[in-house]
Amino acid sequence: MINRTLSFLPASQFSLPGLKRLVPALLFLGLLLHLGCSQQAQTRHQSQVPVTTAKVTAQDVPLDISVIGTVMPFSSVNVTARISGQILERHVQEGDVVEKGQLLFSIDDKPYLAVLNAARSNLEKDRVLLAKARKDAKRYTDLLAKDYVTKDQAEQAQADAQALAATVQGDEAAVESAKLNVSYCSITAPIDGKVGDVLIHEGNLVKDNDPANPLMVINQVDPVYVRFSVPEQYLPEIRKRMAGGALVVHASAPGQGSLKKDGHLMFVDNAIQSDSGTIDLKAVFDNADEGLWPGQFVNVVLVLGVRKNAVVAPGAAIQVGQDGKYVFVVKKDMTVEQRDVTVGDETDDHAVIESGLSVGETVVTDGQLMLTTGTSISIKNEPVAKNEPAATGEK
Repeated sequence: MINRTLSFLPASQFSLPGLKRLVPALLFLGLLLHLGCSQQAQTRHQSQVPVTTAKVTAQDVPLDISVIGTVMPFSSVNVTARISGQILERHVQEGDVVEKGQLLFSIDDKPYLAVLNAARSNLEKDRVLLAKARKDAKRYTDLLAKDYVTKDQAEQAQADAQALAATVQGDEAAVESAKLNVSYCSITAPIDGKVGDVLIHEGNLVKDNDPANPLMVINQVDPVYVRFSVPEQYLPEIRKRMAGGALVVHASAPGQGSLKKDGHLMFVDNAIQSDSGTIDLKAVFDNADEGLWPGQFVNVVLVLGVRKNAVVAPGAAIQVGQDGKYVFVVKKDMTVEQRDVTVGDETDDHAVIESGLSVGETVVTDGQLMLTTGTSISIKNEPVAKNEPAATGEK
């Protein structure tokens, strides 16, 4: 066969110089054949890009607004003394849970008991004087009827009795005031809640009504408020939904989404914050387990409602390019098509597709880095049936 092939060549090619000229041509031809085979192998490799996929489905999707909020106590009270005096005893410890009316501090009540006793003595003395004055007034009235005394004398007796009656009323008020001061020597909890730092201890002197130096702070932590802000464009929808009933609000600490708490929206501020373009909202949550703590930042989800039969794709399928968001759609011939989509509400798990996809289509959720329109794929997450080769896209 070699001889037959060579017989077609001119005789001059079999000379030594001719063979020298033929060798580079043969080497170049071999290089072209090698590059062609490499390109074919590369194309065959590209046609088998492994990916994972998922179906586009129709689901009922909650209409949510996700923001960051701050936990606030339901009530917070700075406990101060209503009278001045020395702290004799502290009856609670820091961090204790107290009930309304529970004794917190005792102030030395001896000076106030002395004032109370003096007020009671004055009251008793003036009551005796009042009783005598009333008898005198009655006697002078009887004597006036018999013309034994003048009219001025009778009127003076009536005036004295009335003045003493007023004095007795003043004494009674002084006694009540002294009683209040004595009661203020026992400082009690104004609300149910949890005690914070105790800022005053036994032996310290306290001033009455000194807001700059509270004895302690009590926070009511069950229930609690969560305060958060949303962009002002949501306000009309929020007000519309609130007219139909209470809106559900979810709250969870960062990294603890599985431990979320459910509350309800109970307050919308009466003005938009002009500097930020947001509106302040407040939700209330039951907090018997103290899962939410005042001052804590939490993830807040305000649920406005449910969107029925929305077109939903996995969040991992959504890619972002220079022209916007897109997905890779798997075609029947096991190639992919890059398609632009309009995405509505989006989370890590799913995205609501406003346009660009239909229910039942298959999209790529992993392996997009190696894909372009027309790339053949093999699907990793679909099991291969027995005795059937895996789909490679080759024809």
